[in-house]
Amino acid sequence: MSPPETASELAFGDPVAVDGSLSERVRGLVGSEILKIAAEIRQMVREGRTVCNLTVGDFDARLFPIPRLLLEKIRSALERGETNYPPADGVRALREAVVEHVARTRGVRYPLESVLIAGGARPLLYAAYRTVLNPGDKVVYCVPSWNNNHYAWISAARAVEVPTRSEDGFMPTLEQLRPHLADAQLLCINTPLNPTGTVMDPEQLRAVATAVVEENQARSTHGRRHLFLLHDEVYGALTFGEARHSHPVALVPESAPWVISLDAISKSLAATGLRVGWSLAAPVVTARMRDLVGHVGAWAPRPEQVALAEFLRDTEAVDEFREEMLGRVHQRLHALHVGFTAMSRDGHPVECIYPQGAIYLSLRLDLARKSYRGARLDTNASIRELLLEHAGLAVIPFQAFGLREETGWFRLSVGAVSLDEIQQVFPRLRRLLDELD
Repeated sequence: MSPPETASELAFGDPVAVDGSLSERVRGLVGSEILKIAAEIRQMVREGRTVCNLTVGDFDARLFPIPRLLLEKIRSALERGETNYPPADGVRALREAVVEHVARTRGVRYPLESVLIAGGARPLLYAAYRTVLNPGDKVVYCVPSWNNNHYAWISAARAVEVPTRSEDGFMPTLEQLRPHLADAQLLCINTPLNPTGTVMDPEQLRAVATAVVEENQARSTHGRRHLFLLHDEVYGALTFGEARHSHPVALVPESAPWVISLDAISKSLAATGLRVGWSLAAPVVTARMRDLVGHVGAWAPRPEQVALAEFLRDTEAVDEFREEMLGRVHQRLHALHVGFTAMSRDGHPVECIYPQGAIYLSLRLDLARKSYRGARLDTNASIRELLLEHAGLAVIPFQAFGLREETGWFRLSVGAVSLDEIQQVFPRLRRLLDELD
């Protein structure tokens, strides 16, 4: 039977009525604020406008290509026909390589049964929420932080947001967290932190992990469900200067039953599009997460898994790539910090925190009492729009990371910009700030 020469146009009816028939969880879900801003920037670039794009938590492959050896191994795996479904928990060779990689870089050795491979860290983060939390359970996380507010909503959990302070590097302290531990089911820690580019002090992390152990010892005596610590270390390979990244189980081995740790090659190998991540947890927790990830088909592509297993075992190649990549990331972050520090010395209302890790810089623009051509700059959104339109500087407000207060803080990401673009944006920004009333 041949298809018709012309197809009739489909009629979908009243979109309000259709949307109103969907689930409450989906209709109440807020889309990615970052992706909305990214679409605006792409349109400006298509129009030929100059934009220093410091928004995306991604890498320009021309500036930050993946390791050449890894690329060669992926091609080889494809040519060998490694194109079938992988095992639900990941290719065994990769799980074994992850065990050795974590032991070498984090100082803690997990059994093979603790490792789960998935298509990046996102499905593992979601799986951890759904594995631990029942609807109405309490989840505790700091703000700003990446996507916890959205995952809490999807899971129908009771979110407790802990606002953090710039003087603490936007990291939660045990004193801030302790009042919430007695009735919480999940505590989320991300270090180095997206969006701030700061790193949790190992002693502070040790104190938090110890508090989780003590809380669970008390719960065991009363037969209560235990508290879990979700440890997101996707940026763990990217730290600078005196900052040190640590694993909670290496610091407090007794916390092992209650820690779910997440990592991926997305940031450490500039491989965001390859979609390979892993979680480490007690084997019984991993088994539950494996079943959930398997049902939604969130496994990583087999050729990438096979290739990564081989690459991770070449420790010299891994270390060489990371050292070189780390240098280029820090070079850009340092250039931003130097430029904004010079502006601050010259009296401009800016401040920033020296970058400690990840690919981000935290910048504050104290413009709440200023205006531009009669328009007040009383929200982060208005400041963001002003910078983009009149200085060609694209940044992300902390509101995209769950923060509600209008503090003037923004995330700047360096994965998709050159040093020249960074240097060229400062004269434009200076001129704009000089024009403010």
